[in-house]
Amino acid sequence: MEAILLVGGLGTRLRPLTDRVPKPLLPVAGTPFIAHQVARLAAAGVDHVVLATSYRAEAFAAGLGDGSALGVDLEYVSEAEPLGTGGAVRNAASRLRAAAEDAVLVANGDILDGHDVRAQLELHATHRADVTLYLTRVEDPRAYGCVPTDASGRVTAFMEKTPDPPTSQVNAGCYVFRRAALEEIPPGRVVSVERETFPGMLAAGRHVLGYVDDAYWLDLGTPAAYVRGSTDLVLGRVDSPARPGPAGEALVLPGAQVSPDAVVSGGTTVGPAAVVHAGARVEGSVLLDGAVVGEGSTVRRSVLGREAALGAGCDLDDAVLGDGARVGERNELCRGVRVWTDAVIPAGGVRFSGG
Repeated sequence: MEAILLVGGLGTRLRPLTDRVPKPLLPVAGTPFIAHQVARLAAAGVDHVVLATSYRAEAFAAGLGDGSALGVDLEYVSEAEPLGTGGAVRNAASRLRAAAEDAVLVANGDILDGHDVRAQLELHATHRADVTLYLTRVEDPRAYGCVPTDASGRVTAFMEKTPDPPTSQVNAGCYVFRRAALEEIPPGRVVSVERETFPGMLAAGRHVLGYVDDAYWLDLGTPAAYVRGSTDLVLGRVDSPARPGPAGEALVLPGAQVSPDAVVSGGTTVGPAAVVHAGARVEGSVLLDGAVVGEGSTVRRSVLGREAALGAGCDLDDAVLGDGARVGERNELCRGVRVWTDAVIPAGGVRFSGG
């Protein structure tokens, strides 16, 4: 069983966290996000995964190696120029070993979900589909690819970000392709599976099936979603074979220091060598490696990047500190404020608000 993971995006919406690290390698509940995805694929029977990389491609092999620690054989394919979702899939297909009629999983590298991958594969095989799309239902489908299906489960249309969607079913970013159908994607050029491949298959009368699953689903593309995904994994609202420890109020990784007088809760992760000083309160947040929370400071729904430091008596609420950022004592940062990589905010009791 084989899979292609699309991990070439720039992660622009997550900056400054992605200034130095590709989005799929950001720690989520203490583990690089892509490791959660690969571990779930391995649990579903996948043993060969091709990573379609582009941005900071060299970081993936350095961080994940050959995949043996995750129970799979990992290969890496890089794009010299971005090729879009379909182009990236076609570019990675050269490393597949599957026969023409075999199933190949394709998944976006920024989706945290709990859907039943085996059930999707079984539905695809039972109906001998050309491609089977994982669909989920959302409250507001206008920002997603809307995918209506008929009574038999066949996809009837694929409407990318339509203002008047006829259904709440949306493309959830995981597909099972028949290998031969995947090979029909034009090679060597930019192709979007959402805007070209799937609509083209429907127009040609191909068997495009929808697998609807209302399990946990989250696009980790923004800082707020990144924090939510990490805290949900720590709290056990969604599970992962790669979570480094049991579910609970906090995940404190080896080498971290949390003062006995500090409170860490709400699914917070405290990364290796991170420090939480006396009197501090950290709720529902992510502290990456070496981050420091000063004495008496409060951190809620926020991210402190690697080696970032928050001074004493500060209040951080829905904010992001990039790697190496420094915030002096008595400052307040809230409502989406982002402090860029290595930036310095001096002490002084100033309120910074993003809204």
